[in-house]
Amino acid sequence: ALAMALPNLKYFSEAAIAAFHISEMIDRVPEIDQAEQAGNVLEKVYGEIQFRNVQFTYPSRPDTRIFRNFSLIVPAGQTMALVGASGSGKSTAILLLERFYDPTAGEILLDRVNIQDLQLKWLRNQIGLVSQEPTLFATSIRENILFGKENATMDEITTAAMAANAHNFINQLPQGYDTQVGERGVQMSGGQKQRIAIARTLLKNPPIMLLDEATSALDAESERIVQDALDKASTGRTTIIVAHHLSIVKAVDIIAVVQDGCVIESGGHLELIQNPNGKYASLIHLQQQTIKKQTIDNNTSIPILRGSRWDLENMSDILDEHGSSFSTLEKEEKVKVSDKTRSPSFCLMFAMNSPEWKNAVVGCLGAIGYGALNPSYSITVASMLSVLFLDNHDEIRGKIRSYCIIFVALTVWSFLANVIEHYNFAVMGEFLTRRVRMKMLSKILTFEVGWFDMKENSSGAVCSSLSKEANMMRSLVGDRLSLMVESLSAVVIACIVSLVVSWRFAIVLIATQPVQIYCHYTKRVLLKQLSRKSSKAQNQSSQVATECVVNHRTIAAFCGEERILRLFESTQKEPHKEIKRQSWYAGLVLGTCEFIHTSQGALGFWYGGKLRHQGYLSFHAFLTCIGIMGRIGRIIADAGSMTSDIAKGADAVKSIFVILDRNSSINAEDIGGFKPDKIDGNVELRNVDFSYPARPNVIVLRDFCLEIKAGSSVALVGKSGCGKSTIIELLERFYDPIKGLVLIDDKDIKAFNMRYLRHFIGLVGQEPSLFAGSIRDNILYGKEDATEAEVIEAAMAANAHGFICHLENGYDTNPGDRGLQLSGGQKQRIAIARAIIRNPSILLLDEATSALDTQSEKVVQEALDRVMVGRTSIVIAHRLSTIQHSDCIVVIEDGKIVEQGSHPDLMSKGEKSEYFRLIKIQKHTNTRSS
Repeated sequence: ALAMALPNLKYFSEAAIAAFHISEMIDRVPEIDQAEQAGNVLEKVYGEIQFRNVQFTYPSRPDTRIFRNFSLIVPAGQTMALVGASGSGKSTAILLLERFYDPTAGEILLDRVNIQDLQLKWLRNQIGLVSQEPTLFATSIRENILFGKENATMDEITTAAMAANAHNFINQLPQGYDTQVGERGVQMSGGQKQRIAIARTLLKNPPIMLLDEATSALDAESERIVQDALDKASTGRTTIIVAHHLSIVKAVDIIAVVQDGCVIESGGHLELIQNPNGKYASLIHLQQQTIKKQTIDNNTSIPILRGSRWDLENMSDILDEHGSSFSTLEKEEKVKVSDKTRSPSFCLMFAMNSPEWKNAVVGCLGAIGYGALNPSYSITVASMLSVLFLDNHDEIRGKIRSYCIIFVALTVWSFLANVIEHYNFAVMGEFLTRRVRMKMLSKILTFEVGWFDMKENSSGAVCSSLSKEANMMRSLVGDRLSLMVESLSAVVIACIVSLVVSWRFAIVLIATQPVQIYCHYTKRVLLKQLSRKSSKAQNQSSQVATECVVNHRTIAAFCGEERILRLFESTQKEPHKEIKRQSWYAGLVLGTCEFIHTSQGALGFWYGGKLRHQGYLSFHAFLTCIGIMGRIGRIIADAGSMTSDIAKGADAVKSIFVILDRNSSINAEDIGGFKPDKIDGNVELRNVDFSYPARPNVIVLRDFCLEIKAGSSVALVGKSGCGKSTIIELLERFYDPIKGLVLIDDKDIKAFNMRYLRHFIGLVGQEPSLFAGSIRDNILYGKEDATEAEVIEAAMAANAHGFICHLENGYDTNPGDRGLQLSGGQKQRIAIARAIIRNPSILLLDEATSALDTQSEKVVQEALDRVMVGRTSIVIAHRLSTIQHSDCIVVIEDGKIVEQGSHPDLMSKGEKSEYFRLIKIQKHTNTRSS
């Protein structure tokens, strides 16, 4: 029994280690604990905010000082704007006010009370936050808005959505407010996500509002409406605005210019502009220079500040087409696997383990040897008991001595067989785990983008598969397989020995085994169903947990911990009920198995006694058969206990091979296809119809035609969700059109080798994606074999070299998870450097400079202007400075081109032009903010 128990000891050690880490996390006392009920609660919040000699460094970069004696006073009920270069510390002020961090020195006061003395949950309930990169959760639009006010009525939700200019687009979705937004809002466009986030904050109706580029992702008309709503919402409450573009800050009460962690000047717009040597005046001067550069020589021209956030930024809601693009995530059908997919089986799993066949052979020999130990032990025990009934004491003593030596030999045999068996099967399991994870990740990376849009393929579910299911296969091979071989050898050897010793008795004992096996098979089926339900619950809960970790700041800002916990619990509630129900059936089957096992023993003793009485069975033979078959019953019971693992392993094998056998509709790893030495850059979309896989009933592009000559620059403008970003995604071949052709150099894009094609395309999106590793590594994603000089040159062209050199570790600095250690502008400049280093023939810019401050934008835009020369450039932009000098401006509405031409041509059409109308909206907005 101890020998059989020893292999399971490792589970206790693994559980102990896991319990230690879990207990360590549970027992950790946070430095800033929102659950702490201690602290003051003000009877009334007036909203006066003071930063008094604040010093601060981020915990991950303790040697980089962000604030140096930062002092600032925001009078109650007034609006203050923080302006300055990227990385100057503007957003850090908001993080400190929300108490995501505490200052290392100095203090922050609310109504002259240190915020560290206030109850944290109460404090955060007094603050409404809208950040530049909106965070949504993988639930419905209604549930996301309700994070602002949990007990809000539907009328209140609708009012908040209307104020944020979100109500109309929500109603146009097939499921309205019940539409699932997808993981991190992937089914919505950038503008749509931002409007939902603004509605969430407006629903909260807080006395203090923090707006960190709150309308940066909106088109012109939406921005104007939403800004009006924010202006109304700001009335009578303290508001802090972080803004890179200065037109929005002109009308605020106070402007504070932040540089190197200090407030270098503050005052009203007119006051600051009168100081010609001031920093604010120099920023305005930069914009005025841009105005002169942008002045249009026809009577209909409307001068607009280049840096204005009200510029054509409004006309193209940046990730907009993602919104119409990505659909309602609530697709209940799972990705279908090709009919040609192999039927998942354990044979396929063993085939993947074939390189370790030598370990398999040796491990099986060890398992067979250990399996033979049980009948050998039974024979020895029976023989020793028989010896005790002899009359000759000397003979008894001699034979007992011999059998004791045999027992010692069996112990050595057990030790060696165990070591040989478990070492070799463990080696097989570890190699299989590594191989499965590598193959799965390699395969997943070849899948088309549409596969990731599906709800069941969220990052949480995929990571769960890579981790949990690969480990399940390791357990199946390393632990369960060895036990199966061991049990099978024990059963076969036991049956053979029993039949040789006494075939009459053995046949009866063996005949009872199929009934027991049938019971365990029934149990296996039930536990397999339990495993499936449990797996579903774990995947859903893993996704929620992943989002909690990724979006912890938003959860903390809206005090949404309890809501998230309820959401987490709800993902497990129904599967948990089902598991409990089926556990009753499993318990009944297990009880039946135990009853049959005991009944089998009773039958054996009765029939053995009868044969003994008839003279067909000796006492030694009786003891041998009873001992062997009795232990076989236990072995079968032990083997039956692993049916749960077999069920889970079968599900894991199925899930893994569903991925490995899936044929991607767009396979970037396909070695076939046309491999050009160069691409001229002629682009054409011919009669293209397109809808996203996750929302096939919503047509994004309708009979869309566009031709772009090599070396020319084309700007795409239009409202959020009109299909601008969709065009970029089709050119990158993230998706294929459902009708029509996408041509590059007069060749169907489907005929190209994807790796070669994408090598000639450079993409800079609105929301920059940075990866784990250093800044150098992130830039090298653009060109893996680039030299250090090329990396620096690209960074200088993107105006990133300066701030990188100021970091403690320079290009070796780790930007953190998704670049959290860098400001939005810094992340964007690294992304631009990554695209520039590739030196592409086709350059795709999706709001490439939207996150930059005025000075950085000017330098980077000049760099992009230089890079765009001589290559095909497609620009999605909301700022006139970006698109005014484009060879062609294309205005898109509802997936169709409504007009196109150069800037002067479109402006000359006057009121008949949709482009002119958007310009007029900007003029009105700029007039208001002047």
